[in-house]
Amino acid sequence: MIELYSWATPNGHKIHIMLEETGLPYNVHGVDIGRGDQFKPEFLAFSPNNKIPAIIDTEGPDGRPISVFESGAILIYLAEKTGKFLPKTPRGRYETLEWLMFQMGSIGPMLGQVHHFRGYAPEQIPYAINRYTNEAKRLYGVLDRRLATHAYVAGEYSIADMAIWPWLRSWERQGVQLADYPNTKRWFEQIEARPAVAKAVKVLSESQRAEMDAKAKEMLFGATQYQRR
Repeated sequence: MIELYSWATPNGHKIHIMLEETGLPYNVHGVDIGRGDQFKPEFLAFSPNNKIPAIIDTEGPDGRPISVFESGAILIYLAEKTGKFLPKTPRGRYETLEWLMFQMGSIGPMLGQVHHFRGYAPEQIPYAINRYTNEAKRLYGVLDRRLATHAYVAGEYSIADMAIWPWLRSWERQGVQLADYPNTKRWFEQIEARPAVAKAVKVLSESQRAEMDAKAKEMLFGATQYQRR
């Protein structure tokens, strides 16, 4: 059984999609990052970077429980556990991992910054807004060029697509028009139509708040996250 510790965010949805696509049985434990659950000692015991998602597999590789944190590592772990969505040939495997790392190193961090400065920063900083909006558009362009010649980012549907797709759900908040990237739009809609994806994005969605209140902003962006633990 997979014990999933998550929240309804792009990084959380990556794992929700993978679990639904593979059919692995899992239990969901909501980690309310707007209320500080990520800083609780019991969560830090297996997710030391105080970020979601994290998993505990009660039936690990050696038959004993194993915990895994960092969404990219979790995707690789689940792919290897099930033999799904990560090619077995060296060429296919590394091609998939390239695009997974593209998400981990560029799509996630940069789109996270554009979300922050366009929507959550306490003051509007034109330099930061322009910098990260332009970087978002550049990354969409990288993806669009790739998808001009590939049905999915690594050829076949894989953990790389699952990692990237949730981050593009908020394209309007990123200052991007999806129609400007027709290959990406085709790919996005193709993945959105998958039954497992439709089910996955509903995981913990009922726990989402319509607006981020002052406490949530403090937990996510204030001094609390910088306390030494």
